[in-house]
Parts: sequence; structure tokens; C-alpha cells
Amino acid sequence: YREVLDYGYRRLREATGADEFDDGSIPALVRAAAADPEAFRLLFRYAAREPEFCDVIERVLENGTEITRRYLAGIADERWRSWAAHLLPTVTMDAVIAWLDAGRPDPDQAAARIRRIVDAVIHAAQPR
Repeated sequence: YREVLDYGYRRLREATGADEFDDGSIPALVRAAAADPEAFRLLFRYAAREPEFCDVIERVLENGTEITRRYLAGIADERWRSWAAHLLPTVTMDAVIAWLDAGRPDPDQAAARIRRIVDAVIHAAQPR
């Protein structure tokens, strides 16, 4: 089980580029989830609920939070930048799982719709 989780994590990092967030990140994430929905669900739904394997998902989310924090460097208020940096990886993964669970509607537009969710969180973190 651990080997399957680690393999899924490595494949996800390879598919998404792993160290930066850019315009290709969400489409790459959606493609990776569509290519292997069982592995994606295993990582982000099932392993997260199992204490002996939750370290894998914690590593993914910590990495995502750090990448997001760098991407959000333009948000001056550290508290709101931290909030968005912690929220976005979870929201994004949940959005992809919900898309998979809904039968993968409109796959050509899935990444753009998920990006709108991400942009809404970023907008909410900005000063008013």
C-alpha cells in the first residue's frame, strides 16, 4: 500500500512539475487525475483518512502550501497569504476529486473551471 501511495505521489509530481505553480499546473493535475483516477482518489481521499499513511498526503499538502505561498508573494498581509496558501491545495484537490466523482463533466473545461475557484480564493485573500 505504501509503495502504491509513493508511486502515485511521484507520478503526480512528475505530471505537474512539482515545484512551481503556473498556467499549466491545474491542467496537468486534471490530466494526471483523469489518467489514473483510482490512484488520485487513493492519495487524496483514502490515504488521508488512514493514520499510518496520512504522512504521504501531509507531504503533498505541505509541498503545495509552500509552492502556493511563493505564488502568492504579492499578497502583503501575511495572515491572508498564509490562509490562502493553506486553503488552495486542499480546495484544488477536492475540486478535482469532485470532478472525477461527477463523471468527469466537460473535460476540456475542467481545468479552467477549477482555476476560477483558485482565482476566487486568491481574490478573497486580497485587501479590499
